Amino acid sequence: MIVIVGAALVRDGRLLAARRTTPREAAGRWEFPGGKVDPGETADAAVMREVAEELGCEARVEQWLDGGEPVGLLQSWWEPDPPRRGGIDGFLIPSARGRGVMPAIARQLAADLRAQGWAEVTVDPYEWNERAIRGWEKAGFVEVSRGHAPDEDHSAEWVLMRFSG
Repeated sequence: MIVIVGAALVRDGRLLAARRTTPREAAGRWEFPGGKVDPGETADAAVMREVAEELGCEARVEQWLDGGEPVGLLQSWWEPDPPRRGGIDGFLIPSARGRGVMPAIARQLAADLRAQGWAEVTVDPYEWNERAIRGWEKAGFVEVSRGHAPDEDHSAEWVLMRFSG
C-alpha cells in the first residue's frame, strides 16, 4: 500500500498553497506540499521532509485530519472575455467542515487572483446553505444579491457573493 501525505500550513488564519508550474497540463493549479511516505518513515517525518523539499522551510505536525481521504476541492473558473473575472467553487467532505480550512485557502486563492489582475472573484452558494454562506463571509466575500432562480448551474435558489478582501 502506498501512503500519501499532504500539509496544510496554517498561520494566523492564513493557509499556504503552492502554484504548480509543471507539468504543462497542471501549470497554474494550486496544491499543498506532500508526497509518498518512504519505507520505514513515519507520516509526520514524511510531511516535514516534503515541506522542506518543496518549499525550503521547516514545519511541524500539530494535527492530522481524520481519515485517509481527500478533504475537499477548491477550484477557480473564469470568463473568456476581458476583463478577467470569474469565480471559485469549494467543497469539503463532512469530517473536514468547521475547521477553517476552506475559508483560509479560499481567501488566499481569491486574493491571488485579484493580484493577478482579475477584476472580480465571485462565489454562488445555495441560499439554503447558511453554513457555506458564513464560510465564504469568513473568506472575505460579501453578499451582492440573493434569490437567483435555479438555472443550468444551480438546482435551487442561490446567492451571489463578491470577494472584497
